[in-house]
Amino acid sequence: MTRRFFNQLAFAAATVNSKIGGVMVGSQSYSFRDRPFDAMLAGMNAVGLSYLELWQGHWEPKGQEEEFRTHPDFDLIRGLRKKADAAGIDVYAVNISMRDSWTDEQIDKAFQTALAFNVRRITSSSNINTIPRIYPFCQRYKIPVAVHNHDSMKANEFSTPEDIAKARQGREDWIKINLDIGHFTSANQDPLPFLQRHHADIMTLHLKDSLPDHGGMMPFGQGKAKVKEVLQLMKTKRYAIPAMIEYEYGKPGTDTVAEMRKCFEYVKQCLA
Repeated sequence: MTRRFFNQLAFAAATVNSKIGGVMVGSQSYSFRDRPFDAMLAGMNAVGLSYLELWQGHWEPKGQEEEFRTHPDFDLIRGLRKKADAAGIDVYAVNISMRDSWTDEQIDKAFQTALAFNVRRITSSSNINTIPRIYPFCQRYKIPVAVHNHDSMKANEFSTPEDIAKARQGREDWIKINLDIGHFTSANQDPLPFLQRHHADIMTLHLKDSLPDHGGMMPFGQGKAKVKEVLQLMKTKRYAIPAMIEYEYGKPGTDTVAEMRKCFEYVKQCLA
């Protein structure tokens, strides 16, 4: 980290606080997938977001993911955490999608990676069948893993409440939920009652808007994902769940910082 970059981050950190009406509002760093780690932090500061769910694409070297998962560079990871701290960014959780193809050694290193980031929460776009292999590592490291739902509707993928319940049965102590209200709505599920019933087990919430019947992601306010109702419920009930904005609707080449600003402004209006 150059002194100039450190000073820029430190200056920005003094003004960043994105808890709105008691609701922690942050970003899934996949929203800034068009830029590397340092520029992602700068984008977070520019938008004014202070809570981060860190996507593995922001630390795994492109084209060397398999090697890095087996032999992580923990010094590099600890250095990235220092940069986030300097930027005033709370790395609330790391997003490591442990899939069926992952070896037990790679799963073990994923938990060690979380510890190197000084984080004790993992979100994961995992497979249903992988959860029995992940669970013992949760117990060993005392780190919960929250499963992320998508709108795939495929076997062995998390798409419905039943998929989530199946994977968690008998493992509710360490297998938690990363509720994506956009994908949930697109899969013709209602996020509001699910949030009410399962809020105690939801580690993070991915905030996006979408259309039902697999209609895909939309700019905030143009879909049916009940973004405002979800945020108002979290505010009223004081749920200690960060709402991580995940920008996903734009075409490649779109200015992600500008779109994230729009998303955050919409969220602030919803929580007013």
